[in-house]
Parts: sequence; structure tokens; C-alpha cells
Amino acid sequence: MSDNQLANKSQAWSALFSEPMSELVKRYTASVFFDKRLWKADIEGSLAHAEMLAAQGILSAEDHAAIQRGMAQIREEIEDGRFEWKLDLEDVHLNIEARLTELVGLAGKRLHTGRSRNDQVATDVRLWLRGEIDEIAQLLNALQLALVDVAEKNAETILPGFTHLQVAQPVAFGHHLLAYVEMFARDAERMADVRRRVNRLPLGAAALAGTSYPLDRERVARSLGMEAVCQNSLDAVSDRDFAIEFSAAAALVMVHVSRLSEELILWMSQSFGFIDLADRFCTGSSIMPQKKNPDVPELARGKSGRVVGHLMGLITLMKGQPLAYNKDNQEDKEPLFDTVDTLKDTLRIFAEMAAGITVKPEAMERAAMRGYATATDLADYLVKKGLPFRDAHEVVAHAVKTAIAQARDLSALSLDELKAFDARIEADVFEVLSLRGSLNARNILGGTAPNQVRAQVARHRARLA
Repeated sequence: MSDNQLANKSQAWSALFSEPMSELVKRYTASVFFDKRLWKADIEGSLAHAEMLAAQGILSAEDHAAIQRGMAQIREEIEDGRFEWKLDLEDVHLNIEARLTELVGLAGKRLHTGRSRNDQVATDVRLWLRGEIDEIAQLLNALQLALVDVAEKNAETILPGFTHLQVAQPVAFGHHLLAYVEMFARDAERMADVRRRVNRLPLGAAALAGTSYPLDRERVARSLGMEAVCQNSLDAVSDRDFAIEFSAAAALVMVHVSRLSEELILWMSQSFGFIDLADRFCTGSSIMPQKKNPDVPELARGKSGRVVGHLMGLITLMKGQPLAYNKDNQEDKEPLFDTVDTLKDTLRIFAEMAAGITVKPEAMERAAMRGYATATDLADYLVKKGLPFRDAHEVVAHAVKTAIAQARDLSALSLDELKAFDARIEADVFEVLSLRGSLNARNILGGTAPNQVRAQVARHRARLA
């Protein structure tokens, strides 16, 4: 055997080539050091494939048993850290296949009957991602429950609600937090929907055209707990829309995390002083000893850009590819893996951080008092007295203008002063102008009244149980 043949012996396509792959190309094209995390999915998919081959009479019972023994040993070696991942073998699939052949001989070579690395990798990624989605669903539940706990304790805590970052109307702090619970609930729904399309079997599509072997693809799908079989062999091996769709759902989760992060950062600042975060989620300054910086929310806000960037990268990766499989698709894994890792770490830390939020209700209430947050309540009061809303809006605007000039809250104006703006105003207006009265008045489904907040808390607890 020549030196070139010896150098090429490890490659699955070696017989065709007259010279070995250069070291530079080998490093450039290899994926084993990031796609080795697919090893469990690769073994699971291979075992299901082998079982089907044996059932179809394509693989002997002896070879099937040998493959099962070999895969059990490989699993043990990987779990114990004894498995040798080789760059020469390019990816996780060839590394496992080569080791299997070392252990069981020809049976290891027969395992690849009726499949290609094209449908093998598509299957592995789908199996792996399905498991990650299941973990993400649990983490989304944990974060929602942490926010629900804080919301329940603050069903009556008054927070200034903002529009345009201007004080608008008083809301319950618990109501505000439940808005994020709604967002994360929709995120969980999207993940469940994505999972259904991820959970389809490409195996059996082979390289691109199917195979001449009498495979039972539905049997493999059942063995792997997959809900359907990819119906077109070209599509099965070439598209990564399931990964793009997952990345889009993940990007939306991170956008919601980023919005919550922005509010936590604002609320913790001295200008607001509404909350405090536990020390373990913050850092100090190397020069300013008084500083307590909300590093975790700030970093999560930054990491949202990272995940959105991965989504854009995957879309760009796919947009120019002709059918069927192209080597471009090797580039789907690192952004997908990093998206999963970033999302899981973020959700895990946010659930713990949210549970430890210290609320400062006095600061929140003082801020609500500064912004004439009950002005709309006064307008509604006048409407109930028979004044058209547009006219009521104008009357209250004059009242607010006067109160601003005197640096007084609307509730601090006397009854006579208020009646000067409209004679319909009576003594009962002061309940309307109170922050608590404003909160309680919004006793409608989806409103901020404390009993509505508690009802929503109960609904979420039942949903998340």
C-alpha cells in the first residue's frame, strides 16, 4: 500500500482519491470538536436504524447484536471521557463508526447500509434539538413560576405604569410582572409548535434520492418517538428550516428577556430605586466603591443580540443553496448550539434572579404620585357625570396644568378648586383621584385591580402545574 493510500485509509471515500487531504483543509472542514455533542443522538439513531435493518432482513441477527454491544461500549467510553475524538475522522458520525468497526469488525461497516451522512446528520440534529426544546420548556415554566410568585406578593403594590417612559397610570407591580409571564407563555407555545416540526424523521432519505433497500422508515420513526417521516428525500436532507424556526422562537424569548432586563436595570438605578437585585447577580466597580451594577440583566440584554444574530446567520446560510445537501450546512451547528446554550443559561439564571427581587413599594408609590397618574380617572369620573370624553379630557388637562404650576398633585387640590374646572365634581372625586382607587377601579378581565391580578395568578399556577 502506498503512503498516499495509508494516509487516506481513514477517509470513507479514500479509494477515489490519489492524495491525502491537506492539514489545512482537514482543519478547515472538520466539525468533530463542536458536533461531538450530537453523540447521544447519533448512537440512538444508529441503533434504531440497525434494529430496522435486522427486522427487514437486511442485517443479520449476529451483526445486529454486535452493533448493539459495540455501541454500548462506545457510549460508556464517551461518558467516562475515554473516547478518542480524532480530527482525521472529520465529524462525530465517522468517529463513532470507525470506533464501532474497531470493536465489532465488518458489522460496524454494515451499519451504514441504506443511509448517508446527509440523512444521518439531519436526523441527529433533530433528535438533539428535540431534547433541548424539552429542557427549554421546563426552564420557561420555572421562569414563569418565579415571576408569578413575585406577582402574587405584589398584587396590591402600586407601580407607575409608563408609556413613552412617562408616568401614565398606576398599575399593580404584580400586574406588570404578569405581562412578562404572558410573553413567556407564548414563547413556550411557540417552542411546542416548533417541536412538532423538528420531530420528523429524515433517515432513509439517504444521500438525496432515497435508497433501493426495503427500509421501513415508519418503524424507525416509532422507535425514535418521532411523529412523522419526512416525505421527500431531497427536502429531508437539504433543508434546515426547523433549525431556523427554532432560532426564531429562541430569538423572541431573548427579546422578551431583554425587555425585562431593561426594566430591571432602570428600576434598580438610583433614579428609580424601585427594586434591588441580590448581590450574587451584580458586581461592583474597580474604581467607584459605592457601585452595584446589574451585570446579569445587562449581559442578557447583550446576549439577545447574539441570538438574533445567529438567526440572521442561519437564514443567510440557507438562502442561496440549491438542492440537495451542500457542505454549507455544516455551518448550521455552531450558531444552533450557541443559541441553545445561551438561551438555557439565560432562562436558568433569570428564574433564580427573579425569585430574589426585593421590591421597594414606597419608592414606586412616590413615583406614581409625581406623574399625575390619576388624570385619566378624573376624566372618566366626569364622563360618568355626563360630560363627553373629549370635553372631559380638556377639563382635566386644565386641572393638571394648574396643579403642575403649583407643584401639587390633583388629589391635593381642594374641592372648590376642582369644582372651578367643572361644577359636576363632588366630594366623591377624592376616592377617584387616589392611587388605590384608580387601581381598584380597573376591575375588568385583564385589568390591574388586585383581585384581577390574583385571579390571573391562579390561572397561571393551574396552567403551569
